[in-house]
Amino acid sequence: MTPSSSLAAVIGAGAVPRTEVVKKIWGYIKKNSLQDKKNRRMINADDKLKAVFGGKSQVSMFEMTKLVNKHLS
Repeated sequence: MTPSSSLAAVIGAGAVPRTEVVKKIWGYIKKNSLQDKKNRRMINADDKLKAVFGGKSQVSMFEMTKLVNKHLS
């Protein structure tokens, strides 16, 4: 899968399998402590992830997968 420029800012520009995309996003979320402290199912977006999440500042884990898929071709 080839990531869009927004997604490439988070996971890198190279083509990667869909499973690796999710792993890399989770790595980014954990590295930057973006998982909500009270509700662990929610992801708080920084500027890079906001571009991937369609401008939303917080999304659920399930919604995240749907939004990320729009950035893959």
